Amino acid sequence: MSVYKIIHITQYTYERPVTESVNEIRVYPYFSEDQEILQHDLLVSFSPDIQLYRDYWGNRTGLFSILEPHDRLVIESRLIIRTTRKDALIWTDKASFTQLRADMQQNLQLLELAKPERIRQQEEIHRICSLFYDETLLVPEVVQSFSEYIFQSFTYSKGITTIETTVDEILEHRSGVCQDFAHLLLQLLRSKEIPCRYVSGYICPHKNGMRGEGATHAWVEVWIPGEGWRGIDPTNNVWVTNAHVKLAVGRHFSDCSVVKGTFRGMAKQDLHVYVSVGYEDGMTFEETNQVIMHKEPGQNPSDELPRLTDWQQQQQ
Repeated sequence: MSVYKIIHITQYTYERPVTESVNEIRVYPYFSEDQEILQHDLLVSFSPDIQLYRDYWGNRTGLFSILEPHDRLVIESRLIIRTTRKDALIWTDKASFTQLRADMQQNLQLLELAKPERIRQQEEIHRICSLFYDETLLVPEVVQSFSEYIFQSFTYSKGITTIETTVDEILEHRSGVCQDFAHLLLQLLRSKEIPCRYVSGYICPHKNGMRGEGATHAWVEVWIPGEGWRGIDPTNNVWVTNAHVKLAVGRHFSDCSVVKGTFRGMAKQDLHVYVSVGYEDGMTFEETNQVIMHKEPGQNPSDELPRLTDWQQQQQ
């Protein structure tokens, strides 16, 4: 078990006051048996009432609005959480493809999460799958092979891709960051009708060499017969450990955006994000980043606010 103190501050500043800001936030840790929320405090500018609800994927989501003029919006999440995952994963014969098909017939959402996207380079995806896929193997064995292929064949590099980068482009670049590797793994798995979902959260490895320490992170969860949802991180080629803290799940990253919304006003905006992870031994990792905004005055006043995943893409 591990305990982390995570501070996550999102700050928007506008060159002139804006109004009628409506925002949707997913900063609440995902409820699961693998993590225990010890304390969570949320501070938002102007202290608006936050309406809480569960979205389609089961994420705890907050909705709030700020009607008065403002030139600054700060969303600050202060979290103390304990992760309780078992490090050792032991697969049994229950984790077979035969049992997976039976599970899918009983769960429509599994069927939904097993359908791949339509991409230009699907033949390349099929070629990669053919290297490792065999229905005589257990489901987690195939999943592990796909993850290892991505880890060994693609270069981890910041600044090469953006949130609009497609799987086709990732295959061409042969490089990217955690969101890219998660989306590529999703396409491989779904091309073999293996239910899987995108996960957003934090990675807190503390000096053990894993990529993305102290930052927001993305990985994949796969439905394993007899086990349920189990996470695998293709960026680091590991099954999810106590170093991973889960925020939200969905079909793609857009279902897991930490902050998104709209506002009324013709104003340029800047976005700064601060993330700090405190460890039990007193050590702290912290990082502040400014996101380059591309919207210009004159656009539709109700254009969507830049998603926090823009920042995730750039930082990992």
